[in-house]
Amino acid sequence: MIQEHRYVVVGAGPAGLQIGYFLQERGADYVIVERERSAGDFFARFPRHRRLISINRARDWSDDPELRLRWDWNSLLSDDPSLLFPAYSDDYFPSPDDLRRYLADFHATHDLRVAFGTGISRVTCKEEGFRLETEGGGQFQAECLIWACGWGGPYVPDIPGIEHAEGYEDMTVDPESFLGKRVLILGKGNAAFETAHALRDHASAIHLASPRPVRLAWNSRHPGDVRGCHGTLLDSHHFSSLHALLDCSVERISFDGAVYTADVVHNHAGGGPERLEYDAVLRCTGFRMDTEVFADELRTLPGGRLPALTSDWESAGLPGLYVAGTMMQARDARRGSSAFIYGFRYNLRTLSRLLAERYDGVRLPRTPVPRPALTGAVLDRVNRSSALWAQAGYLVDALVITEHGIECYEELPEDYAVERFGDLVTVGLWQSREPGPDDLEAVALGAERLPLPEGVTRGAGGGAIHPAVRVFRNGVLTGELHLPDSVAARWRDPERHVAPLDRFFDRLLPR
Repeated sequence: MIQEHRYVVVGAGPAGLQIGYFLQERGADYVIVERERSAGDFFARFPRHRRLISINRARDWSDDPELRLRWDWNSLLSDDPSLLFPAYSDDYFPSPDDLRRYLADFHATHDLRVAFGTGISRVTCKEEGFRLETEGGGQFQAECLIWACGWGGPYVPDIPGIEHAEGYEDMTVDPESFLGKRVLILGKGNAAFETAHALRDHASAIHLASPRPVRLAWNSRHPGDVRGCHGTLLDSHHFSSLHALLDCSVERISFDGAVYTADVVHNHAGGGPERLEYDAVLRCTGFRMDTEVFADELRTLPGGRLPALTSDWESAGLPGLYVAGTMMQARDARRGSSAFIYGFRYNLRTLSRLLAERYDGVRLPRTPVPRPALTGAVLDRVNRSSALWAQAGYLVDALVITEHGIECYEELPEDYAVERFGDLVTVGLWQSREPGPDDLEAVALGAERLPLPEGVTRGAGGGAIHPAVRVFRNGVLTGELHLPDSVAARWRDPERHVAPLDRFFDRLLPR
């Protein structure tokens, strides 16, 4: 027997539950299928050393629930004020076990339709949609397939002898087993630093190796880069106290039954080769999406880790297949926060609206904005919205000029809004995501500047998060205004914020 649904969501982690909530709220025909017996089972194993890097602010200064979400990286969006993650943990970097408890309660409280113990073994694209075969012999038919499985498996680099390395997904987490040992860790991301941090007091020497220099979040301002909580390893590296970071290519790994040998070629020190000996080799090189389950080729980005997606998160090669959750970072890598619940929860609210328009005939929500109220409305949004804050540089409000006036479409990916409307003004928050000059427009936008229309100027945005208004004509960026930043994240100063924005709109959109 085939179960037919308009929407089938695969995966009952944070992304699957979040999109399921939005589908249920609007009465859509959906089901979530999950291989495991509980929601969020990924977090039963990961992170291996049992500490998340998603910030949890149990206390802050605001009593506005929308503002509080700016500093709450783990809560899903819902209309239930009791279902907020800070009620589950006081820790700034919480335990994944607390997140599992939270996800289980989110599922139960909203009575989301989840078929647990239902693993998908094959996905085939049909004329009428997608056919999903389960490991138990059942079948599902979906008009729209939403893939919310997260990472499918480890990414294993092509290094001769890589089979001698113990993978992050299987390695022992008992630091005593590394007592006095020399340890090579392949990788310099958060998983590698998490592992090194756990072994720091036990191993005699730890080397973290990869061709690329380490990217530090406190320089890049990107939450997926190495976080400050792992900074003690950097101290050791800079003070030459045995634990070190190696910028090198690992050419080969050998094992003679007692000692591991790594042949490396350094990027520095004249680029010379060196043979290094270790007592253990650990692989912390990240994860990739599982593509083997698809009968039809699923296009991926170079490297094969992430899917190739259109601007509305649809598969670039399989129409009707949408990606939900951390894989959404394929669209905003190194710009937004889609790798985290903090970012993708807002992506999924937008995706739900786009799917309602495409599959259920519900027009994308928009709000008319009278021209005299435009400056105030824009400042209200950038001062309060948690979506524009969390997804700074990615999600924007789109102001579209029609014969009836100005219409505002909230929280769209800017590239999608530009593709859809062509002529529009986008409103969002921006922040430099890479080290460089303090002037945002020199670093964050990464595009050649076009001549500005007469009377339109660029403002003085800095490296800190701040509002930006950008003008597109026929899909081309023609002008922008960056307002000065504010330590208090309040942009209402009459001289620094209100007057420049008023003048910008007066020149662009005469009253």
